[in-house]
Amino acid sequence: MAKIVLVPGFWLGAWAWEEVTPVLRAAGHDVHPLTLTGLADRAAEATPDVDVYTHVEDIVALIDDNDLRDVVLVGHSGANLPVTGAADRIPERIARIVYVDAGPLPGGMALIDFNTPQTQEEWRKRVAEQGDGWQLPVPAFDPAADPDNLAGLTSEHLARLAELATPQPFATATRPLDRHTLPPDTHCSVIASTFTPEQVRMLADGGNPVFAPMAEMDLFHLPTGHWPMFSRPNELASLLDEIAR
Repeated sequence: MAKIVLVPGFWLGAWAWEEVTPVLRAAGHDVHPLTLTGLADRAAEATPDVDVYTHVEDIVALIDDNDLRDVVLVGHSGANLPVTGAADRIPERIARIVYVDAGPLPGGMALIDFNTPQTQEEWRKRVAEQGDGWQLPVPAFDPAADPDNLAGLTSEHLARLAELATPQPFATATRPLDRHTLPPDTHCSVIASTFTPEQVRMLADGGNPVFAPMAEMDLFHLPTGHWPMFSRPNELASLLDEIAR
């Protein structure tokens, strides 16, 4: 049995893991899905000061409060920085980090920096015009506009996202971690959905600073869109079970 902490990506809460959690628990694992400050059922806690370090503290607090050790720390998408920061803070408690369709960013890189200049500009415009200057509004989740990331999602999935997703405190996207440039010392795995292990290795061979560390990690492929906890929850749970053992 492993101690597994599930951390959702942008706009999501613990609810995002509802189809993954029971499968892992049925396999015998002690599973803790987490809602980060300012999101979902904790949306009332959102303020302009909520940033990546707030979310690092959320993870550390959950692990401390439940006296968890040898934790398999799972971070989806934009949770890559908080799980990395938590592993930096309490490495003695973390057995492994699993990045779901994500990876550790180099030190000093904020999540917004990983996006194209066009996306960065779009995010800042939406924050200014729709998010009171400090919240990143929920995206449209339009399969016609974003077919690759939304691959595998049914109309029911999209309706649930539209209903339950909440704006993201923008400082979680604009503030980087103040850490060394190497990946965490903790053992790391990557479950790639919208890219392949072969693409990771190719980009790493080309000197890409984001993908180079990922090429040295345990790489798994779960072909689907960017939201495998919705589109392929059983397969995602099976991979997490395999990795946790």
